[in-house]
Amino acid sequence: MGMRRRNRENSEEQRPKLTRENIREAAAIFRFIRPYRWSFFFGLVLLFLSSLVFMIFPYLSGLMVDVAQGNAETNYSLKDIGWILLLVLIVQGFVSYMRVYLFAIVSEKGIANVRRALYEKLVSLPITFFEENRVGDIVSRLTADVEKLYNAFSITLAEFIRQVIILVVGVLFLAFRAPKLSLIMLATFPVIVVGAMLFGRFIRKLSKERQQALADSNISLNETTSAIQVVKAFTNELFESLRYGLNIDKVVKVSLYYARWRALFSVFIITFLFGALFFIVWQGAIMVSDGSMTAGRLIEFVVYTGIIGGAIAGLGNFYTELLGAIGATERIREILKEEEEVQLDDAKNLERAPIEGHISYEDVYFSYPTRSDVPVLQGLSFEVEPGNKVALVGTSGAGKSTIVQLLLKFYKMNEGVIKVDGKNIQDYNTTAFRKNIAIVPQEVILFGGTIRENILYGRPDATEEEIMDAAKQANAWNFIQSFPEGLDTLVGERGVKLSGGQRQRIAIARAILKDPAILLLDEATSSLDAESERVVQEALNTLMQGRTSIIIAHRLATIREVDQILVIDKGQIIEQGTHEELSSIEDGAYNTLAKLQFEPI
Repeated sequence: MGMRRRNRENSEEQRPKLTRENIREAAAIFRFIRPYRWSFFFGLVLLFLSSLVFMIFPYLSGLMVDVAQGNAETNYSLKDIGWILLLVLIVQGFVSYMRVYLFAIVSEKGIANVRRALYEKLVSLPITFFEENRVGDIVSRLTADVEKLYNAFSITLAEFIRQVIILVVGVLFLAFRAPKLSLIMLATFPVIVVGAMLFGRFIRKLSKERQQALADSNISLNETTSAIQVVKAFTNELFESLRYGLNIDKVVKVSLYYARWRALFSVFIITFLFGALFFIVWQGAIMVSDGSMTAGRLIEFVVYTGIIGGAIAGLGNFYTELLGAIGATERIREILKEEEEVQLDDAKNLERAPIEGHISYEDVYFSYPTRSDVPVLQGLSFEVEPGNKVALVGTSGAGKSTIVQLLLKFYKMNEGVIKVDGKNIQDYNTTAFRKNIAIVPQEVILFGGTIRENILYGRPDATEEEIMDAAKQANAWNFIQSFPEGLDTLVGERGVKLSGGQRQRIAIARAILKDPAILLLDEATSSLDAESERVVQEALNTLMQGRTSIIIAHRLATIREVDQILVIDKGQIIEQGTHEELSSIEDGAYNTLAKLQFEPI
C-alpha cells in the first residue's frame, strides 16, 4: 500500500522535487471539478476581464493629473474622467462578484466531491490499512490537506493567475508608455524571480515540517479524547497535558522558524521593490523637470510599478501556497490509489450470497501483516455443520479472535483455505458474503444517533414493525419503552448513555434484524453483571436458533449447551468435543480451565 505509518516520516522528508510529472499528476485532482468546468472556464474569463479593467485605474489617475495641469493629450474634462471612473468601478464590481461566485461553485462542489471520494475510499479499504496508519494521520488527510486543496481552488489558483495577468499586462503597458523607465524597472526582475524560487523551495520544506508537527499534536489530541476513560482511570490528566504541551511547543517552535523565514522573504521582496521604486521616482522626477515626461504620466508609471511590485510579491506567496497544495494532492492521491476490498458502486444493489452456513477451516496458517514473524494460527482445521453452535475456548492470544476475523475476510491467510458451503470464501464477493454474517462483540460500538438508527444498522430498509420485533426478541423492548423518546432516544457518542447490558441487547437486536446465516459472538457477556448476563444470554439463545454460530468464550458456564467446543492453544486445536466429553478428560486443558472457574463442574 502507498501510505504506511512506518514510512510516514521518511516519505515526508524524501518528497520528490517539483517536476512536470508531479504537476501533471497533481492536475489529475482536477477531475473532481470536471462537472463544473464551465463555471471554472467562465470564472477564468471574468478573472482576465477583471484584471484588465483593474489596470485602467492607474492610467485614469495619471490622465486626471495631466487634465488638471492642462498637459493632457485628449479632450476629456475632469467630469468626463469622473464618469468613466464610475462606470469602470461598476463594471469591476459586477465582474468581481460573478468571478468570486463562479469560483465558489467550483471550489465548494469540487472539494465536496474530493471529501466524498476520500471517505468512500476509506470505508472501502481493508482492516490492514487502518492497523498500519494512525487515525490522526487519516483525519489530517480529510481535514488539513483537503482544506489546502480548497484554498487552492477557491483563492490561490485564481489569485496566482490574476497576478500573472497583472504582471504581464503592466509590463507591456509600461514598455509602451515609458520605455526608458521600464528598462530600469525590468532590471529588478531577475533578482526577484531567482530569489523567490530559492526562498520558495526552502519555505515549502519548512511548511511541510510545520504541517507534520501540527498533525502530531492532533494525533495526541485524538488518542487522548478517544481513550479519555483510561486517562482518567489512571489519573494521567497531568501526564497527557504535559505530553500535549510538548507537542504544541514543537508546533510553535517550528512555526516561528517558518515565520522568520517567511518574514525574511517578505523583507527581501519589499526592500528591493521599494528601493527600486524610489530610484524610479527619482529618475522620473528628473524627466518631469526637463519636460520629457508629464507629471500625470509619472504618477501613472509609479502606480503601475507599485502594482507590478505587489504582483511579484504576491506571486512568491501564492507560489509557495500552490506548492503546498501540490503536496496535499500528493498525500490525498496516496489514499485514492489504495486498493479497496469492496466496491461501493457494486454494493448498492448487491443481494446477499445464498449461504446455508457450512463452515470448514482446512490447514490454515496465518500471521498478522504488521507482525509477520509471529505465527498466530498453525495448521488449524475444523468443521461446523449448518445450524450448529461451536465454542472457541483458550487463553488470551491463543488465536480465537483471529479465527473469527479470517472468516470475515478481514485478512488473507498465509496458507490453507476457509470454505463456506464448500466454496472458498475468497471466491465470494466480499459484500455479498458479509451480508450473511452478524457479529456481537464484547465491546459493543454504537453510533451517536438514536436507538432506532443503531438497530436499523443491521438492515437499513427494515420496517418499524420489524425493528420492534427485533428489539423484543433481543429483550431490549422493555428498557427502550422506559425511555420517554422510545426508539428515538439518543444513545450518545459510542453509546455512552446506555449501560453495558443495554448496549449488548441493542447489538443483538441489530444482528436479529440482519437475519444472518452465520453468527459470531465474541465474549458477548463477559463484561456484564449476573442479571444483565442472564437477560443478554436469553436474547443470544433466541438469536442463535437455526443459525451457524461461532462463540468465543472465557466464561465456560455460557457454552455448556453448544454442539462442539474447540480448545485453542498457540494457534492449534488441542482438544475438541462436547462439554461432557471434555469434562471427562481428567488432565485435559478444558477440564483445567473449568476447574479454575467453577467447582464442581
